[in-house]
Amino acid sequence: QVQLVESGGGLVQAGGSLRLSCVASGRTFSNYASRYAMGWFRQAPGKEREFVAGIPRSSGSTYYADSVKGRFTISRDSAKNTVYLQMNSLKPEDTAVYYCAATVRISSTRASEYDYWGQGTQVTVSS
Repeated sequence: QVQLVESGGGLVQAGGSLRLSCVASGRTFSNYASRYAMGWFRQAPGKEREFVAGIPRSSGSTYYADSVKGRFTISRDSAKNTVYLQMNSLKPEDTAVYYCAATVRISSTRASEYDYWGQGTQVTVSS
């Protein structure tokens, strides 16, 4: 079983920055970088969960939703079993609960293809 715990959310003014962290653990999570692709998703009230950013299993380029490209950066620290989402130039429309997720697929932007999810962390951007 895999456990994912997000942190780093909060309230920030438009134009500000936040860094989200996702710590992964579990018996099957050893050498996770080669076993799991990781993704960040978000869900605003009344809206469907949407893909934000992803990092493939093993090697490969990171990938982003068009709405965050150039502003958000996903990265991984394999030694710490942690995935980060650096969010810059935040906008009020970025307000949502942000979720970290893991999949055994090489990569994916579809929430339905992710196997494990964290509990989410709230990000609120004021105008």
